[in-house]
Amino acid sequence: MQQNVFDHYRAFSQFTYPGLYQERLQHDLPTDIGQLGRLVKRQVIHSIALSLGREGAQINPVYGNIREVPWYRQGEDDYFPTAVAMLAELYHRDPRGFVPDRAVEDKLIVTCRFVAILMASILKTRGIPARVRAGYAPYIRPGADTIEVHWITQYWHAPLERWMTIDADTSLEHRPFDPFDMPPDTFGFAAKTWLAVREGRQNANAYTDHGVSALENLATQVFFDFHCLMNNEIPYTQAPVFIAIDFNTVEEEKLRAIDALARLMLQPDENFARLQTIWETERDFRLLHGSLV
Repeated sequence: MQQNVFDHYRAFSQFTYPGLYQERLQHDLPTDIGQLGRLVKRQVIHSIALSLGREGAQINPVYGNIREVPWYRQGEDDYFPTAVAMLAELYHRDPRGFVPDRAVEDKLIVTCRFVAILMASILKTRGIPARVRAGYAPYIRPGADTIEVHWITQYWHAPLERWMTIDADTSLEHRPFDPFDMPPDTFGFAAKTWLAVREGRQNANAYTDHGVSALENLATQVFFDFHCLMNNEIPYTQAPVFIAIDFNTVEEEKLRAIDALARLMLQPDENFARLQTIWETERDFRLLHGSLV
């Protein structure tokens, strides 16, 4: 792989930059990636797990007693969109930082994007190329009618000369695979999934989400993943102008443009130069639409 690709994924983004916590991340955390990922996960509670636990559903006991979370605490994605914001609040709530016995009431309540960003941030502090990826995780609710949107992390394993796909966010759950070296096709990368649905090789109904059409859902994940590949791990509340449209009336020309982008994203390292050119020139792929932009 070309050196510029390694350099790109070693660099911090505005979302993965750890600020003044960089030295602590380098020296205070396990070197083993699996131990690191499981420790990171012990600092957070997924907002869905919190809701389910409050409703009386059975959740993984390693998350702790949900009843100890203050009643007024809700999902905190909007409060801590960057690694440095998460790190500041983790040390604020418990000055020891990343500890396996963090009190339940002191955990962050965030979703998968945030765990993926923390993992990428920590790996980058070690000089390891790392990137956040967006797509689908059929292993979260196997057999369900719809497939879960999910964000994970990849890092470059130099001895094996390949990307390792890891899912720290679900690493405390029982899986039939190693969440820190996920087998190919375990995770549904957004571009591959988009093309499979567009070409009729996968059922579109599995990607509808709370009234959002399959194509809109899939296109959103393709562009999230494109931004992640470009080191711009945008929040869920924003989306590129190109897809800020009514997908019930979307023109085929626009769908074919997403097809072309997705095909390049199937091999992001080999097509890195072309993806960067698109990033630098296609305004509607890069500029964002959201409540505050």
